[in-house]
Amino acid sequence: METPRSPEPQSDDQDGAFVPTPAASHRFPRLAVAVTALALALTGCGGTATPPGSPAPAAAAPDRVEPLAATPQPALPVTVPSADGAQVTVTSADRVIPLTGSLNEIVHTLGLGGQVVARDITATFEQAARLPVVTRGHDVSAESVLSLRPTLVLAETTTGPAEAVQQIRDAGIPVLVVAPAKGLDDVPKRIDAVAAALGVKDAGAQLTRRTADRIAAVRKNVPASGGKQPRVAFLYLRGTASVYLLGGSDSGAASLLEAAGAVDTGKESGLGKDFTPITSEALAAAAPDAILVMSKGLESVGGIDGLVKIPGVAQTPAGMDRHVVTVDDGVLLNYGPRTDQVLSSLITQLYGKG
Repeated sequence: METPRSPEPQSDDQDGAFVPTPAASHRFPRLAVAVTALALALTGCGGTATPPGSPAPAAAAPDRVEPLAATPQPALPVTVPSADGAQVTVTSADRVIPLTGSLNEIVHTLGLGGQVVARDITATFEQAARLPVVTRGHDVSAESVLSLRPTLVLAETTTGPAEAVQQIRDAGIPVLVVAPAKGLDDVPKRIDAVAAALGVKDAGAQLTRRTADRIAAVRKNVPASGGKQPRVAFLYLRGTASVYLLGGSDSGAASLLEAAGAVDTGKESGLGKDFTPITSEALAAAAPDAILVMSKGLESVGGIDGLVKIPGVAQTPAGMDRHVVTVDDGVLLNYGPRTDQVLSSLITQLYGKG
């Protein structure tokens, strides 16, 4: 995201939730209130939707990533291009620190989770839970990173503050910067970039194929629209900080919604930014059939009962039907190895299929 938001969320995101600020763009890094057993069984994708007649919620499966069957052996050294224009030479992958949850997920899924020595707060999946955190809020602590003696640091162009990233580089640590994810087309690019830096290109190709095959299989489950696609508004909510934002074309959700056969109303309305403050007029014009939110965002406003109290929500078709789709904060916008699960959950919740 290129511009600051007003007002900004502050301390309520210590749990690893995505925050729409310049330094934390697409962290996914970093979502309906009752969902079918199939959707909840998807690893890492909790969700709840409560149209009348929905089945009772089932227990969510553990938030885990699925590593490749074989542990790859890094072939190093390698020199790889960084998204900030630098050429980065990596001589060891023994101690890796990914500075976003999405990048951490990729490293673990490639089978090299045992070489990851730290995480940022957006790495919420089970295998990373016991790793030390090297961020304060969403800001990187250079001192914490350096104290762990990493041999490779993975960052995104939005990782900050810039001074901290530069301090790590000045200490002689290779820092690979990866472009943030904005859509499905970014999934193979990010996997390949991380795999190349780790010296496991073959494993990266294998993971890219597996991910693409799974996404393609899920897309076959999108019901025929019959000429009417569900209209979905993506809302970013942090009630404790009074932050209520409507996603636009750059929010990161449009690609997922379109793959699920839906219309992103923010993009359709011509909202060119990532997020803009919610107004009754904007919601009325969008007229969504369903509202997509992150699970912790929904919790922060008091669930669906609190959501419909936000001005304009109750007057939309989604608000009247209480049709809310949720996906966990730590996976919704990652665009990585678990994107097929996110997409499957969206489809299940949007169309009510088990």
